[in-house]
Amino acid sequence: MNLKQQQLQAVTRRHFLAQGSTGIGSLALGALLAENNPTAASTPAKHDAELPAYRLPTKAKSVIFLHMAGSPPQQELFDYKPELIKRNMQPCPDSFLKGRGFPFIKGHPKMLGTPYKFKQYGESGTWMSELLPHFQQVADEITVIKSMHTDQFNHAPAQLFLYTGSPRFGGASMGSWITYGLGSENKNLPGFMVLLSGGSDPSGGKSLWGSGFLPSVYQGVQCRTTGDPILYVSNPKGIKREVRRRSLDALKSLNEFELKQFGNPETLTRINQYELAFRMQMSVPEAVDLASETKETHTLYGTTGAAPSFANNCLLARRMVERGVRFIQLFDYGWDMHGTSKGNDLITGVPKKTKDIDQPLYALISDLKQRGLLDDTLVVWSGEFGRTSMNEERNGSKFLGRDHHPHCYTIWMAGGGIKKGFTYGQTDELGYFVAENKTSVRDLQSTILHLTGFEARKFNFPYQGLNQRLIGPADEDHLIKDILA
Repeated sequence: MNLKQQQLQAVTRRHFLAQGSTGIGSLALGALLAENNPTAASTPAKHDAELPAYRLPTKAKSVIFLHMAGSPPQQELFDYKPELIKRNMQPCPDSFLKGRGFPFIKGHPKMLGTPYKFKQYGESGTWMSELLPHFQQVADEITVIKSMHTDQFNHAPAQLFLYTGSPRFGGASMGSWITYGLGSENKNLPGFMVLLSGGSDPSGGKSLWGSGFLPSVYQGVQCRTTGDPILYVSNPKGIKREVRRRSLDALKSLNEFELKQFGNPETLTRINQYELAFRMQMSVPEAVDLASETKETHTLYGTTGAAPSFANNCLLARRMVERGVRFIQLFDYGWDMHGTSKGNDLITGVPKKTKDIDQPLYALISDLKQRGLLDDTLVVWSGEFGRTSMNEERNGSKFLGRDHHPHCYTIWMAGGGIKKGFTYGQTDELGYFVAENKTSVRDLQSTILHLTGFEARKFNFPYQGLNQRLIGPADEDHLIKDILA
């Protein structure tokens, strides 16, 4: 073998793509850079005809997704069932039990009517519980969907299914999809931010805001309410900002050299993340500084000083929307009301949790509307599934509680292209099955994507030989047309 042949054998595919005279590597890299640039999509097209095939006119510029981790009992909040109350503590009909199992209910359970009073509120006559005295005041701003269902009955798979389209780990989260498609309106803040309250992470963990197979620049950034708002955003002790800038410049040069040599899109992601982190050192502290809000605003939300709380996070969500963050995801832990002890039951636990969220929810909707932001902001409130119409009574517990129930649950939506003062779907007289307008998780995902400007069936990302989509392999968008304004 001569020298020329040895040299040719030593040329790898990577070297060929990077250096080949045909420019294949350069063309492919250019397309990837344009597609994965987190600011490339921040400027809307002038005409609908100029939008990519998967793009639609955008009705919601931002999304605030409020997730009650553990899943609240719909019977205590929005799904009023007089017949269930009449049958309180009567044996459950056999038809509800035949061929069906429950995660924790054993034997023949008793029906469980809510101990709380319901009334209709607003001109829309939306049914709500006495546990939501503040939120009742915005009844005419929301659409309540009572006919949601899912095919998952454990917390982590149900949460993953809702946010990534798959009950298994590895998918890209909804916030990552939307940020990937829209880009960021603020180059100094992440396009996707996450806020936690309730003292624990949700069961699905950080995968609920992970980017999965999408470029990692689109993963959610968890924002804390104590210490550094974002981990490691501050300079190490003894390192001034000017020194940090010089270090990043040197690191950027090395990464750009690697990018030119090998064309790995993740190298571009790394460059962008380092630069964003540097800019966030100035922008994030200002964005999360609740001390700059007026006394009247703090009173409206019922904030709790420096302590982490759902109220603080709702106010932070409004501040992030003002600053162009695309997707803000709030998780409030502690809604798993099995009734196994005092505190996770209907009598003590539910009133405690509703007190935590009632005023902040009212404040968030009212504040967004007053500032002219609600029309451009889609607000979604949900759990991962519903709760049973029967008392769980696990191990003979005397506390009232409800087991996991995938067959029906209630969510509400507001702003961003959603009808006002509207109720969609119904459950049967005992609140066990959907009786009208059955609505799936896929339907909800398609509708959220539609409102943020995407045709869910066409919006995809090539990975492992398939065009991956948030809605999975569905053959249509499953849009909930009746709730659109």
